[in-house]
Amino acid sequence: DGDTSGGLAPIVGVDKAFIRRWLLYVQNGADGEAPVPELESVTVQAPTAELRPLSSGQTDESDLMPYELLDRIERMAVLDKKSPVDIYNILKSNYKDPGELKKNIRKYFTLWSRNQWKRERYAPGFHLDDENLDPRTWYRFPILSGAYEEELKELDSF
Repeated sequence: DGDTSGGLAPIVGVDKAFIRRWLLYVQNGADGEAPVPELESVTVQAPTAELRPLSSGQTDESDLMPYELLDRIERMAVLDKKSPVDIYNILKSNYKDPGELKKNIRKYFTLWSRNQWKRERYAPGFHLDDENLDPRTWYRFPILSGAYEEELKELDSF
């Protein structure tokens, strides 16, 4: 069960892009502290859920999208309550390939709708920010929903 099997999820409220930047910061010597070069064995690896055989070369970002984009879409969808079209219109000027951007927005909303059952099983965690996807304490989303079908059809018209 991976993320859902623990008794407490200590980094549940911290996005993966931040974790990656923080590890590099510590590795290189944070705020005058001595560098921790041993972290390079972690930071050189592409994050992966490792669900497929090692030979497949699976990575989280190749399965999903770059973490920075994932975080931006999530923040706009959850905190700002933006629709797929709103998100596309906000981000399109920053992306060379609008088709790829649409594909990633569609993937986010499709996977979000499909995986509510997984969020219902999250281990408890503490949150130090205003972005909390825990459906028991902050962000409610129905297990059965329209899966953003109408909103994603509208995205196709752009």
